[in-house]
Amino acid sequence: MTASAHALELLKVAAAAADSKAGEDLVAIDVSNPLPLADIFLIVTGRSERNVVAIAGEIEDKLIEAGYKPLRREGRAEGRWVLVDFGDLVVHVFHEEERVYYSLERLWKDCPVIPIDLASARSIDDSSDTAPSGADDESTVEIDAAE
Repeated sequence: MTASAHALELLKVAAAAADSKAGEDLVAIDVSNPLPLADIFLIVTGRSERNVVAIAGEIEDKLIEAGYKPLRREGRAEGRWVLVDFGDLVVHVFHEEERVYYSLERLWKDCPVIPIDLASARSIDDSSDTAPSGADDESTVEIDAAE
């Protein structure tokens, strides 16, 4: 079983939003096989509590703008590990220390990683803002779940 098309669409929006707020080390893991409730975990690192909250907030805002509602959110007050659940996509935004400590990538190492093309994600985010003339017009994030 692989991640659904719906989950991949959520991932495109979330990756662009995370990148726009300086999210680092984005990793998307296809958890559709072992988990019946989610298809993709997106893991992102923020450098400070304020950055973690800003990244999580931007992801949530952009997904809401795209018509998706969050089912649950946790950890926003502390800003060390914010989890936002959109059903098929669960976003984990970690402070760098918590990311190393909890090491979700290690826990889910048997699941395939979904590549994220951040160059394309940046162009999606830039096109939603006021892009200067001559800006790159790419409008898709290359996400290939068939690995």
